[in-house]
Amino acid sequence: MDPALLPGLLGFAFVSSITPGPNNLMLLASGANFGLRRSVPHMLGISIGHSFMVVVVGLGLMRLFEALPVLHDLLTIASVLYLLWLAWRIATAVPKEGASRARPFSFLQAAAFQWVNPKAWYMAVGAITLYAGDGGVWGVLAVAAVFAATNLPSISVWTVLGQQMRRVLTNPVRLRAFNWTMAGLLVLSLWPVLGR
Repeated sequence: MDPALLPGLLGFAFVSSITPGPNNLMLLASGANFGLRRSVPHMLGISIGHSFMVVVVGLGLMRLFEALPVLHDLLTIASVLYLLWLAWRIATAVPKEGASRARPFSFLQAAAFQWVNPKAWYMAVGAITLYAGDGGVWGVLAVAAVFAATNLPSISVWTVLGQQMRRVLTNPVRLRAFNWTMAGLLVLSLWPVLGR
């Protein structure tokens, strides 16, 4: 990777990581429902899972999609269906009185989610296309390293914000309304994918 591209890549990684999207909306809800400490595996799964995704995309998955465009279409359909299911899960996350069956995402669930998250795909493909250049494997690894360094601090902001909102959301009715709002925003985040 050309070192002159590093400031642009840092900006791209930061802005794309901190702006609203499925991961950040889910972390906001997780922080509000479970707190920061219980949401750490979810945060690490996103950050490490996305960096791994950048490497895999950079090393050849894009070529596979170019050769078999139907795979990309199938992944898009699976992504939309999975995000709708997650929206329902967020909306109904408030435990019923006395029951505490709701759990935050695990590390593996969050890492696997990156593969069906449309924003994560756009981030990975965009970063590889714009910033890896002709750097080969090292260019791809450099892009993934920048994402690894910027993503975790960026997404942590959303979890902390959610945790701070817990004071307001101690009332089950307000928490339920918050979760339904987050679910609705997650569904709205599909608009760029569905509008194509």
